[in-house]
Amino acid sequence: MLELPESYTISNQIKKSLTGKRISQIEVLHTPHRFAFFHDEIQSYGELLEGQTIMKAAYHGGMIEIDTEDCMLVFADGAYPKYYEEKKKFPKKHQLAIYFDDETAIFVSIQMYGFLYIVPKGTCTESYYLSSSTKINPLCDEFTFAYFQSLYPGNHKKLTAKAFLATEQRIPGLGNGVLQDILWDAGIDPRFDMREASEADFTALYTSVKKLLKEMCEQGGRDTEKDLFGQKGGYITQLSKNSLFEPCTRCGNEIHKASFLGGTVYYCEHCQKK
Repeated sequence: MLELPESYTISNQIKKSLTGKRISQIEVLHTPHRFAFFHDEIQSYGELLEGQTIMKAAYHGGMIEIDTEDCMLVFADGAYPKYYEEKKKFPKKHQLAIYFDDETAIFVSIQMYGFLYIVPKGTCTESYYLSSSTKINPLCDEFTFAYFQSLYPGNHKKLTAKAFLATEQRIPGLGNGVLQDILWDAGIDPRFDMREASEADFTALYTSVKKLLKEMCEQGGRDTEKDLFGQKGGYITQLSKNSLFEPCTRCGNEIHKASFLGGTVYYCEHCQKK
């Protein structure tokens, strides 16, 4: 799934490699997919984009935005764009194809589920996009410890560490994927009840959020995900499907997994005591 390190990496690759390319054709749902979600009528996408030129790209949390002269495209969740320079390598299955007049193309093949918005600039009313594009970016200096603490609701209801960090769009782009290493680095179990968190626990979480998101972005995303050119990210995940049942790199104990809050969490019982 697209999370902040991947949206950061791919949007920068688009800016560097695709700016100035002219769109010659759009193809939508060449391969049907039950969980490919589009904004508005897909029949209008060709009229909106064909003849337009890629002007810039940006990231908002885990979302990738591509702007043309008049429109914007937004990819979220499992809607991964991949760029191909050779026709013979074009994939046969895809949910969105963007062909350029130099005979290169972007293809989007949905992983699990994904959202694709193509709308005139300034008209997107999707709450997920608006939230992601207006909240403070954790990579910025404005994402202070005081701001981080203010995200905690403090209503005396049980809120686990995973729920605090990765739900309600509190920190856009921080999802169940990047969450794993952040909590491992902070020494906190994803199931930890945040009502019991001390000032030191909040400090550890804040420090890990800032540090690891920066590292993941600087290294081109996580090794469990791929970039615009289909290459794995350079950040080696400590807790993921790749490390399950392997020894923890910090203490040597075996990495475990569990189902929790609608997803899989990985953890080290020795290092994540809270």
